[in-house]
Amino acid sequence: MLDTFRIVHKKRRSGLKFGIVMFVTDYSMTVRDLATAVEERGFESLFLPEHSHIPTSRTSPWPGGPELPRHYLHTLDPFAALTAAASCTSSLLLGTGVCLVVQRDPIHLAKEVATLDLLSGGRFLFGIGGGWNREEMANHGTDPSTRFEVMRENVLAMKAIWASDEAEYHGKHVSFDPLWQWPKPVQKPHPPILVGGDGPTVLERVLQYGDGWFPLHGRGEAPIGERVAELNRLAQERGREPIPVTMFSAPAQHQAVEEFIEAGVSRCVFAVPAAGADQVLPLLDRLTEMVESFR
Repeated sequence: MLDTFRIVHKKRRSGLKFGIVMFVTDYSMTVRDLATAVEERGFESLFLPEHSHIPTSRTSPWPGGPELPRHYLHTLDPFAALTAAASCTSSLLLGTGVCLVVQRDPIHLAKEVATLDLLSGGRFLFGIGGGWNREEMANHGTDPSTRFEVMRENVLAMKAIWASDEAEYHGKHVSFDPLWQWPKPVQKPHPPILVGGDGPTVLERVLQYGDGWFPLHGRGEAPIGERVAELNRLAQERGREPIPVTMFSAPAQHQAVEEFIEAGVSRCVFAVPAAGADQVLPLLDRLTEMVESFR
């Protein structure tokens, strides 16, 4: 009994947050129903992925396996969907998981981010990534070989817009003279930027322009505890506080969650399928029961 109490007490002191991610589509349960259900069950956050389209001639391999799931072709625009989610919730944090910033114009995207942050009352989490689908990037005019350069400049350009009444930015891939743009984000200086990725250079991107790291479970080559320790060591060397880590698509297992706590992960995001309420709600109930002792 004492050992059980100690385990539960440790879990409750961990401060670990829990979120949900779903590819909301035109055939799944609605995003409003999903957001309401997630908030009612006490989850901290809801994340929605992004793909503008899937080229029929795609040769880029999907990192998750040999067959690309159907929901990649049907996913809703995350900013429109998260705005709908904001309208029916009051405390739920709303995030992109992830926004493919290399496929978007940074001036338009800066306004979308600020508008959603305003409409949600400062509840937006800006998860970003460079993407894996090279044909999709190319259709947007982005050279896949330079996508991380583009992502960096897009983020820096948006930061300039959010921070200044008259903003300008001049880089290799993004350049504009002084401009006016409102609204500004409610969160200052801007919503948290969670940098996605698992490759050898991702931590440097986090340190350069991110507020958090957003790894996808099972994709990294090193144990998560080692990467978190490395990230925080590098942050300390640069005079930064420890950087929060959000584990994306975390396995719904007690042991895995305990390992994330030990590693210093700040948030676990569990995936639910792009399906109807009859499938999703029972799964949310089981996830709620599993994480109750960790809250």
